[in-house]
Amino acid sequence: MGKNTYSEDELKYLNLLSQKFPTVQAACTEIINLESILNLPKGSEHFLTDIHGEYETFSHVLRNASGMVRKKIDSVYQYTLSEKDRNQLATLIYYPEEKLELIVNEEEDLDNWYSITIRRLIEVARVAADKFTRSKIRKAMPPDFAYVMDELLDEHKAKKELYFDSIIKSIIKVERANYFIIAISKFIKRLLIDRLHIIGDIFDRGPYADKVMDLIQDHHSVDIQWGNHDIVWMAAATGIKASIAAVIRISARYNNLSTLEDAYGINLLPLATFALKAYANDPCHEFVPVNTPPENLGSTQIRLISKMHKAISILEMKLKGEIIRRNPELGMDDRLLLDQINYEEGTVLINGKSYELKDKLFPTINPKHPYKLTKEEEVLIEKLRFSFLNCDKLQRHVKTLFTKGSTYLTYNSNLLYHGCIPLDDKGQFKQVTLHGEKYSGKALCDQYDLICRRAYLNREDRDRDIKDQDYMWSLWSGADSPLFGKKKMATFERYFIEDKETHKEEGNSYYKLRDDKDTCCRILKEFGLDPEVSHIVNGHVPVKVTKGESPVKAEGRLFVIDGGMSRPYQKVTGIAGYTLIYDSYNLILAEHAPFESRRKAIEDEDDIVSIRNMIEHANVRIRVGDTDIGVTLKEQINNLNRLLDAYRNGVVKVKEV
Repeated sequence: MGKNTYSEDELKYLNLLSQKFPTVQAACTEIINLESILNLPKGSEHFLTDIHGEYETFSHVLRNASGMVRKKIDSVYQYTLSEKDRNQLATLIYYPEEKLELIVNEEEDLDNWYSITIRRLIEVARVAADKFTRSKIRKAMPPDFAYVMDELLDEHKAKKELYFDSIIKSIIKVERANYFIIAISKFIKRLLIDRLHIIGDIFDRGPYADKVMDLIQDHHSVDIQWGNHDIVWMAAATGIKASIAAVIRISARYNNLSTLEDAYGINLLPLATFALKAYANDPCHEFVPVNTPPENLGSTQIRLISKMHKAISILEMKLKGEIIRRNPELGMDDRLLLDQINYEEGTVLINGKSYELKDKLFPTINPKHPYKLTKEEEVLIEKLRFSFLNCDKLQRHVKTLFTKGSTYLTYNSNLLYHGCIPLDDKGQFKQVTLHGEKYSGKALCDQYDLICRRAYLNREDRDRDIKDQDYMWSLWSGADSPLFGKKKMATFERYFIEDKETHKEEGNSYYKLRDDKDTCCRILKEFGLDPEVSHIVNGHVPVKVTKGESPVKAEGRLFVIDGGMSRPYQKVTGIAGYTLIYDSYNLILAEHAPFESRRKAIEDEDDIVSIRNMIEHANVRIRVGDTDIGVTLKEQINNLNRLLDAYRNGVVKVKEV
């Protein structure tokens, strides 16, 4: 199409665009603005994974920007402030409200402390803001102090010293110093994490997944790649009964029912009532929550949780058995074990071998129809379903997972996903049947994404085809799930069989091949990325640092960043998590030491110690124009240039303003 030739559709678009940019000057001003943004350094991206409800650690990592706050402080004050003063300044930025409360009660000359501290914070804020446009900086400022901050951040400080001094004195005089310190601390942290990527598994194990979700929900720029521990909660919020049972079972297993009851207001009284009656004569020894201290084993609370744990576990096995039996394409028949139990002898047949059961009491199972729910179980699961479907807070969090999340993401030449891209035994993309069609690779992930959204949006419609919900459930533990990535979830074996060989969960062939550069390059190509400059960022399987395992694989094509933020995994990893940081020059892997507590961080200024390892360094600084945002901005510039042509050719009328 020639420069002065416009299609009918283009003219419609340009006329719509002219409403936002009604004059030649308005269009030119926006082009100049966008062109300048293209030449700025790209913002810092932070990648985190497998949070598992560890709110205090996750919150601190965000507050210290994985060590970037301290790095900025040191760049300004390494040779002019003592270690003690820099520690206090860092802690103040991390926890301004709490730290101010302590300092205000201790400082003798508070006005002097305010004056010195505000000046120091302004200097750190200047360094944090040096790569952004004034427009973006202003948008990041809290409205109450936007004008004041804008003035204080002026680079020509030497020419305006008296003016700056008068502003700071005024802030202190009108008793707004605390509010200003809180506001500028949040401003600094916001600038240091331009984009946050969460590579899955926000839920389960740790006690505060709801608080983690609140932080993510309020973050200014975040995306989420669903993990299997996220999808099971999403499926529960969709009303899928087997997923509801799984969520409750895991919460009981880790003695974490408070997340359901207190944080989300899920009514578990019907389960407690049912369990006490149905398992009245069952000690449920194999269902005592993990890590229960010996002195608590006989407590009334632990005995009740153990009964609830077993009751919901058996109910889950029945419910998932229904799904597996009506969906043979899932290839999960080996998980149908209730009909392999010899209830008289107390044994179970698995892969042709008989195993003695550790627990032989099954008061709610009819041996002739082991997957059939009792009438009491039917009533119970309906009550639980009602609670999950009508929990406003849970539904808000799950909507966030849908609006900000997906099965995978390609962003700035990086491919992000939690589990795996399913491969067959020959290393080819595994073909999986969904709704009678075969999918593999990217198409498989896209189809699962579509199925989950459709299942959730139609969660109240019981007349719809149940297949979408069944496939959504299978993402939690299915053999072909890209979020799970294992051939089985050995739940039954762990509860009922002593032989630990049966507990092993063999991974998809992906996990044998992800060290191979060629395999990773094929995966990157499958998702439309250039393997010469792109990377895979993966979570799900903790890196065994204590055994010498490296998070960098396939000659730098793949990074596994599950370093054990979840405390139960830290025995395996030896550390407390990773953050991958991608700034305008470098790819950096920050390795975090365990975090003791929020209290110690505030009172003792005890920061997370992070070891920063350089993975890649670019000789030429990466600009916004080199990123995905840059692609969008260039398209906008092209459209604005077409609008200018249309104005100058008289094809689109200049609007009166």
